[in-house]
Amino acid sequence: MADAGYLTIGKVVRRLQEQYPDLSISKVRYLEDEGLLTPSRTPGGYRLYSSRDIQRLETILYLQKTKFLPLSVIKDELDGRTTQEESTPEEMFGASRERASRISPELVNEMHPIDRIPELLGVSLAIVRKMADCGLIRLVRSPAGRDLVRGQDLELIVTCAELTHFGIEPKNLRQYVAAANRETPMFEQALASISRHQGESEGERALRREMTLDRMLELTGSVRRSLIRRELLGDERSR
Repeated sequence: MADAGYLTIGKVVRRLQEQYPDLSISKVRYLEDEGLLTPSRTPGGYRLYSSRDIQRLETILYLQKTKFLPLSVIKDELDGRTTQEESTPEEMFGASRERASRISPELVNEMHPIDRIPELLGVSLAIVRKMADCGLIRLVRSPAGRDLVRGQDLELIVTCAELTHFGIEPKNLRQYVAAANRETPMFEQALASISRHQGESEGERALRREMTLDRMLELTGSVRRSLIRRELLGDERSR
């Protein structure tokens, strides 16, 4: 079994530590105990990792680092795959990026019957209905009595659909609707302070306001992200 294609646990850790500095032998053993890794063993009990085992470990570490998925979800994702050895970690969540790529500028500027959303985005109608019930999106009733979805909400629908993979349902996002309502006056006041540049047209000013708002949203989103990461990960990193 001690084939050149197999590595001991120590060699596996050293190979991956450059990309994942926090990786240790004890962490790999913990992943084994949780049933995420099942390396071969020599008659003497030494662990031997195949290339498939190492790729599975890389996928686990990638999903923990970039997606913050709990181990139980990662295990379900990995165990449910039939071509795991041929897929990269990025491909596991490529479906969301593929959905987002379908949203063209033309779609954003149109209204869409709610029953067409599964076809347009690959998102279930149930998720869209739940989002409407929670106030995340607002449906518009057509003269013919059909529920319509604003094109501007398509990206939000894709985002909320991906969050369900983490166990975060639309009902869990009601707090963000309330937060948006509270924060809107702050952004309105900031935008109101933007003065018109000499010779600037209405269109140019509107574009500048939009770009300024996007930047403010990016910065405040970074503040929120830093605060949550500090609360959830700060103590762990200080141990």
